[in-house]
Amino acid sequence: MIKEEAQQRKTFSGLLRVLDQRFEEVAIVAGFLFFTILITLQVINRYVLTFADIANINVWSEELARYVFIWVSYIGAALVIKKRANINVDAVTRILPVSFSKVLNLVSSLLTFVLFYILIKGGIATITMQVTNHQVTPAMGIPMYIPYLAVPLGISLMFFRTLQNIIADIKEMSFQSIVLGIAITIILFLPILLVDNINATLLLFAYFILLIIMGVPIAFSLGIATLVTTINSQAIPLDYFSQAAFNGIDSFPIMAIPFFVAAGVIMGSGGLLRRLLNLGNELVGFFPGGLALVTVITCMFFAAISGSGPATVAAVGTMMIPEMKRQGYSVAFSAAIVAAAGSIGVIIPPSNPFVIYGVVGQESVGKLFIAGIIPGVLIGIILMILAYSTSKKNGWKGNKDRIDIIAVLRAAWDAKLALVVPVIILGGIYGGYMTPTEAAAISVTYGLIIGLFVYRDLKFKDMYNCLVESGSTTAVIIILMAMATIFGRFITIERVAETVAAFVLGISTNKVIVLLLINIFLLFVGMVMEALAAIIILTPILLPMVSQLGVDPIQFGVIMVVNLAIGFITPPVGVNLFVASGISKVRIEEITRPAIPLILGMIFILLLVTYIPEISLWLPSLMR
Repeated sequence: MIKEEAQQRKTFSGLLRVLDQRFEEVAIVAGFLFFTILITLQVINRYVLTFADIANINVWSEELARYVFIWVSYIGAALVIKKRANINVDAVTRILPVSFSKVLNLVSSLLTFVLFYILIKGGIATITMQVTNHQVTPAMGIPMYIPYLAVPLGISLMFFRTLQNIIADIKEMSFQSIVLGIAITIILFLPILLVDNINATLLLFAYFILLIIMGVPIAFSLGIATLVTTINSQAIPLDYFSQAAFNGIDSFPIMAIPFFVAAGVIMGSGGLLRRLLNLGNELVGFFPGGLALVTVITCMFFAAISGSGPATVAAVGTMMIPEMKRQGYSVAFSAAIVAAAGSIGVIIPPSNPFVIYGVVGQESVGKLFIAGIIPGVLIGIILMILAYSTSKKNGWKGNKDRIDIIAVLRAAWDAKLALVVPVIILGGIYGGYMTPTEAAAISVTYGLIIGLFVYRDLKFKDMYNCLVESGSTTAVIIILMAMATIFGRFITIERVAETVAAFVLGISTNKVIVLLLINIFLLFVGMVMEALAAIIILTPILLPMVSQLGVDPIQFGVIMVVNLAIGFITPPVGVNLFVASGISKVRIEEITRPAIPLILGMIFILLLVTYIPEISLWLPSLMR
């Protein structure tokens, strides 16, 4: 009997251990596959099975997919916390003593607990109200509290993972450090508790900037800064936080982001990328600096699949940096050209930043996609010119004597399944057959089918890992958007956009000067803040101002994304530099030196895009 009880306890503890290690991952993979298949079936039903509607799928599929997506996002956020993979600005904290950095981590966690408490409390209140009023969803007619449970339950899981991290950190901290962390947390709340009616705008941005400097994840910095300001000003009810945490991401267009992320990860893991590299090599490999040119060309090809700068650098750099090193190229230059070319991933469509800008600015994602094509190609050309001149100067020759048209055609045929992806995405969107979200879902389905069953170089374990990576990457972005919805509410109430516009236009009303000031500002922002976070925070502030000057919102979206793409390769927060540094094992400072001419070339294209609107607006004008 005692043996059986011991065995049961052992089995139970083993189950808990597996749940602790794998719960979020399994939920993400299951959810991802579910809403990918659902949206794919929605498209198939519309055009292939028009004679037999699959259980009236077009009526309820979009709603169900959105709700599953919200659940997956909050569960994915818990995995991000568990892995400590949140987006934060560590330019200050990484130069601090390790012991004090741990104190700030404790402060960050304690502040986040307060935010979590408000979200859970508000979520329970919202659900109670929905149960009392018997609210149901519009399409499926299921109780509304079922999708809304994602907020309190998901935040509770995030609370639990944060608590685990705190316990692990405290074990490595001295008693004095723990007390210091608690004391700093209390001190941060004292001003709003002791002084009534502090200027709300000043308080909001002061706390936000302070939290960013302290290394608090950007998403939680937005939420905590707004919470602190709300406690002091009582401008919005606290229950609004949980409602915004749901409504801020309950959007079908936003679902394009996880699909594009997944498509890039899946296709970068399989044989599609190798075939694109081979095609690029056949096209330009015979020039001086052939491999550098191949890198740029391949990044442009892959940009039309992934929608992500760091993903492009990781996929292409893993193959090209070691090969360039083997053929005598400077390792620092190899890393720099991959990092710079990878930034094209957010300009040539599809592009996650364009999706975010379109949602936040309420502009057409399809028009933004097509507006990015010419600027993206121009950046690719300028990078190739600079890579060519640098290679010629250093004697880095091509890996073949001349172009072989037959070999090019053979490589193009071999890469045909990869080249079809942009046609599916862009053709589906601009042909009016699919929304950007549907086209993105189809690209994921296509990538899985090709990798698993055609090339067979993607195993089911690889698929699992790809979807986990996609889910956690997406969760960071989506939680950021949820918190930015709350932050944006305060910006609207306090008329921050109008205040900023009045200040800037007070300096000058000349469009040329104002756009130059905005470019300088955005280049600086790109140096210290992740691109998606910057778009979410700054679009509601800057877009109304430039609209007053007659700047087309689509053109401004391109200006903003190109600016922040340059931020991918500018320290201290140049994420492409970090990815390239990790692959090449070369310090950031060494990569930055050969990257400077590439950055200047990209700024030249930025100025062209800023002052020649036709570069970004000509293709969208053909859609009218």
